[in-house]
Amino acid sequence: PVLQKVYTALVLRFYHLIPFLLLTLFLMFSSRLFSSFPQTKTYFPHFDLSQGSAQLRAHGSKVMNAIGEAVKHVDDIRKALAKLSELHAYILRVDPVNFKLLSHCILCSVAAHYPTDFTPEVHAAWDKFLSSVSSVLTEKYR
Repeated sequence: PVLQKVYTALVLRFYHLIPFLLLTLFLMFSSRLFSSFPQTKTYFPHFDLSQGSAQLRAHGSKVMNAIGEAVKHVDDIRKALAKLSELHAYILRVDPVNFKLLSHCILCSVAAHYPTDFTPEVHAAWDKFLSSVSSVLTEKYR
């Protein structure tokens, strides 16, 4: 999946606003994910899921690094996330719907944290971007 140039520019511009808050944002949207969609906790039975736990922070770094890789390689997300796609499909066997739930929680958390900067145009661009990421992460399931 490739984004239109206008969306790519908005994704890149907005991503550069948030680098120092990435882990904070992850903790916000993971909390939102686990409270709004408790079924997602089943993939983390060995984790301490309390906000700010070492395990959640470590996983948050991995998730945010993957999103960062997708942003850096926005013109070839498939290649950038190929190994992650295989991991989630073949080893972790994550239900594909969870990627959509995670994307929704990311959008809500970012909008809450950046109400002025997260304009309707930026929202549309990030929604399309995260949909592309979700699509790549679920394509091995087919």
